[in-house]
Amino acid sequence: MTKPTNKPSGRGLSRRQLLKASSGAAALLAAARLNFPAGAFAQGAGPEVKGAKLGFIALSDAGPLFVAKDKGLFAKYGVPDVDVQKQASWGTTRDNLVLGSEGNGIDGAHILTPMPYLISAGKVTQNNQPTPMYIMARLNLDAQCISVAKEYADLKLSTDASPFKTALEKKKASGKAVKAAMTFPGGTHDLWIRYWLAAGGIDPDKDIETIVVPPPQMVANMKVGTMDCFCVGEPWNLQLIHQDIGYTAVNTGEIWNKHPEKSFAMRAAWVDKYPNAAKAILMAVMEAQQWADKAENKQELAAIMAKRQWINCPVEDVYDRTAGKFDYGTGKVVENSPHIMKYWRDFASYPFQSHELWFLTEDIRWGKFEAGFDTKGLIGKVNREDIWRAAAKDLGVPASEIPTSTSRGKETFFDGKVFDPENPAAYLKSLSIKRVDV
Repeated sequence: MTKPTNKPSGRGLSRRQLLKASSGAAALLAAARLNFPAGAFAQGAGPEVKGAKLGFIALSDAGPLFVAKDKGLFAKYGVPDVDVQKQASWGTTRDNLVLGSEGNGIDGAHILTPMPYLISAGKVTQNNQPTPMYIMARLNLDAQCISVAKEYADLKLSTDASPFKTALEKKKASGKAVKAAMTFPGGTHDLWIRYWLAAGGIDPDKDIETIVVPPPQMVANMKVGTMDCFCVGEPWNLQLIHQDIGYTAVNTGEIWNKHPEKSFAMRAAWVDKYPNAAKAILMAVMEAQQWADKAENKQELAAIMAKRQWINCPVEDVYDRTAGKFDYGTGKVVENSPHIMKYWRDFASYPFQSHELWFLTEDIRWGKFEAGFDTKGLIGKVNREDIWRAAAKDLGVPASEIPTSTSRGKETFFDGKVFDPENPAAYLKSLSIKRVDV
């Protein structure tokens, strides 16, 4: 991967210092564990197996899986043989989940939240054959970004995409294609960029072509002019700026504050067969989320994530935004951003059913599910917040950090639209650009 040549000043930490933060991890493992806020593992019936195969994409929101593996948390909970495997794309993740480890695939994954629903319903699988999945936890809130090519630098785009519409129309009139890249049809990045474009009067199916590009390939593709904008997680948005190829228009937390993002999901058949092992794996991930969210651990977290076996990028491409500093590449710099990626705070780990409903409602909006689809029925099968609560109890999570409801209530977006989980049809009706009649 090309090392950035335009290294911003004032970062405050050198690459050597960041790398030093993760050195000696093995020797300090016992001491590091004392820093975890979770309580002792309530020993009951032990895990039925010693491990599972979990997939991840090279993104910072997979950080809890990296931490759980690097710091021995899977071993702590009796599943030392958990294998965390890099996947080439979200399509590969889907295919390997369908196969399962018995078919040389994987048993679970860091995943785009709508994917377990699309896979469970057979909407994105070969021959539309369902593979039942369980969402065990949410991995994070906020901090994806929509980036725009340098040719639109004069627009200094932000939450309002309407100036982009005129620029795209002008480019199309000259005979050139205009494209928006996301990472998987119907996934979170697809929905964020569609929401942003549509709120600015740009129809994502008619005014611009949406294409699928795996996260680690986003920067290289924009460098050669494949797309005009893209939506992805870190470190790829910051790397784009470091390589002077484009800029950040908006942090997705500015579109929907404290929005749900990735999830940790497993094959239903595996969880049903090995319930104790599944809970043990979840507990390790949850404890890693707690650790990753602490300010004093951000340097070490960035150094872990940058490792070759994980994201494989320069530490400086991932540190700033991990610590809450967002340089948009336009002269706008936000220190201590409220839209920093949250792994645990604000109930980040809990898989609210109301959030699952928003994702499914948006996928109805864009034609991934048919109008009238039984969304709540599918949520009842896929969402396993009950396992999360059991794991939280065994971890000794304080009651103040456990939601009292499966719904977070009404959600308000930057453009004033309101999603009421008690009336998703009204939300759909309020949207001017959509593929469904309400």
